[in-house]
Amino acid sequence: MKNSTAELATELDTWPPAQNKRQAILNAAADVFAQEGFAGASIDAIAARAGVSRQTVYNQLGDKDNLFKVVVSEITDRSSAGFFRVLDTFPVAPENLEKELTDFSARLLRKAICDPNGRWLRKVVETEGARFPELFETWKEYGPGKKNPAVAARLAQLALAGYLELDDPALAARQYMSLLATDLRIDQQLGRRTPEHEIDRMAADATRTFLRAFGRRN
Repeated sequence: MKNSTAELATELDTWPPAQNKRQAILNAAADVFAQEGFAGASIDAIAARAGVSRQTVYNQLGDKDNLFKVVVSEITDRSSAGFFRVLDTFPVAPENLEKELTDFSARLLRKAICDPNGRWLRKVVETEGARFPELFETWKEYGPGKKNPAVAARLAQLALAGYLELDDPALAARQYMSLLATDLRIDQQLGRRTPEHEIDRMAADATRTFLRAFGRRN
């Protein structure tokens, strides 16, 4: 986790300003967990980064296990909020389906899948999921568990309007999200920042492939 996520410590700037000690601790903990992983992180390091005492960390958020859970929960909430802001721009009555869905896909990649919160979460799931299975059951419920059905609902709207042919909107949503994220996540696993023009290509390729499978046939 340390090598591939250290940069996230400087990118998680979407956290709210540290207006109180609790928020300062959460900001610091996100940085330290990103840099060191759960095992390598210490309450002392988090306290020092937050500018508070070790006892203040315990008083505000408890031990390291609980602090980690709160950080994951809050970043999950922020990542989901960003996703749903983009989803609000989904083209439910497009004049040019391929173009408008491609544009939407590019926004989703940039603002919801590429964002530091989402990348932090995916890396933490990979590295800490076995240690915190109950935590990531909650993450699945409030992350993919809400996102995929929301995408499925939008796709179902397009199908009802005659743009798509879908037998199972939930399956189509999972396949759409997989097509969209596959190449990007390979880059993220390698620690490579995806250039903007490649994000546009990924969005276009995913949309084209999706529409070949599910687009309305005249």
